[in-house]
Amino acid sequence: MPFSRELFIGGKDVPAASGRTTADVNPYTGDVYATVAAAGPEDVRRAVDAADAAFPAWAALAPFARRAIFLKAADLLDARGEQVAEIMAYEAGGTRPWAYFNVALAANILREAAAAITAPRGEVLNAQEAGALGLAVREPLGVVAAFAPWNAPVILGVRAVAAPLAAGNTVVVKPSEDAPIACGLLVADVLREAGLPDGVLNVVTNDREDAAEIAEALIGDERVRAVNFTGSTGVGRIIGELAARHLKPSVLELGGKNAVIVLDDADVDYAVDAVTFSVFMNAGQICMSGDRILVHESLAEEFTEKFTAKAASLRAGDPAHPQTVVGPLVSPSAAQRVAGLVRDAVAKGAEVLVGGEPEGAVHPATVLTGVGKDADLYHAESFGPVCVLQTFADDDIAADLANDTENGLTCGIITENATHGLAVARRVRTGIVHINDQSVADEPHAPFGGVKASGYGRFGGRWGIEAFSNTRWVTIATQHAHYPF
Repeated sequence: MPFSRELFIGGKDVPAASGRTTADVNPYTGDVYATVAAAGPEDVRRAVDAADAAFPAWAALAPFARRAIFLKAADLLDARGEQVAEIMAYEAGGTRPWAYFNVALAANILREAAAAITAPRGEVLNAQEAGALGLAVREPLGVVAAFAPWNAPVILGVRAVAAPLAAGNTVVVKPSEDAPIACGLLVADVLREAGLPDGVLNVVTNDREDAAEIAEALIGDERVRAVNFTGSTGVGRIIGELAARHLKPSVLELGGKNAVIVLDDADVDYAVDAVTFSVFMNAGQICMSGDRILVHESLAEEFTEKFTAKAASLRAGDPAHPQTVVGPLVSPSAAQRVAGLVRDAVAKGAEVLVGGEPEGAVHPATVLTGVGKDADLYHAESFGPVCVLQTFADDDIAADLANDTENGLTCGIITENATHGLAVARRVRTGIVHINDQSVADEPHAPFGGVKASGYGRFGGRWGIEAFSNTRWVTIATQHAHYPF
């Protein structure tokens, strides 16, 4: 039976001021999984009121007290694997292994944030005046607006709030309409149980048709001092423009059109396994998924034969089935969008080596070759279980092909020669590159983010703390100065 969730404002579960709700739909069955409150601008103001009121006390709380809350939340989240698996399957079509991976990584993001709270922060400067001491001190900003996506909901829901909170800010988060519980309300539940003070984290859920109005109200509130957004490049441009209009710093982690390059010295069997994971994990709905597989021509025949056979063997369908690898996309319309990209490519000369038509929200694993630049799939992020195979003759061509996109998030380079891999990696323009590994990887202490149309700013470790704090110059004069008048 469907259940209901309200907004989370000031430490309390409260309905939308209008009383409106919206449906949270299971993408596999089409049934309503839950109903959530549908906030309006007045609810955004209430949430910012609560965050603004809570900021002074949270920023002043002793670092070890804040750290204890994060560590407790990490342990609580680790214990919620079964609950998260159910929520992610019913809300976003996530498979069980993907849900448990979300739990483990999100818990470690909280632990890394806890470590950052008590890490050294700031610098001692050389002062020009004798007897003076100069300091560069990191200070929290105030209220941060966070936007959390549905595709890795627990990971990215936690990441949206962890660094801002660890830096001493308070947060209002707007979770995706496709997974408002997993990437918003669940995160708040865990932190509330861990002892997070009222108002420090607030969650505003909304109906899809109100998304733009909610975003504008949140970013436009003068008390909001910074923004972070993870999602598509198209929506990220809008969020970035809104933030810039109000002169607010932002961290944008946007889409990818990622390449996995299989060099001529690669182990083919390893490359097949790595590429299969990169392309089809979470049905390709990861910003780091391998859209383009570039294979040296000397290995192309063997790689293609083995890779297509493995792709064809992947079970697609019910996310609750233990053998399912390719679960449903987030909605039937998302599956149709992916199918449209495939049809357009075929109409323009591409060949489907493995694949088929979608059934509801389920799109089978699909591999194409011969996709030309006139095809939409050449340029667009597929965000589905689809990849394009392309061959290259030398490293120069491989690097040029990898860079032939407006995006620049991540890249995998498969090689048994690290020196060779590093030489190619230095020529690929991405924020992240993995040598002798595929494109999908995340570690909570590492700088995570892209270049070009994949966004700017970095989550992770000290980079996340820096993104959500200001550097303030403080001087201390240990003797009286002399003035000219």
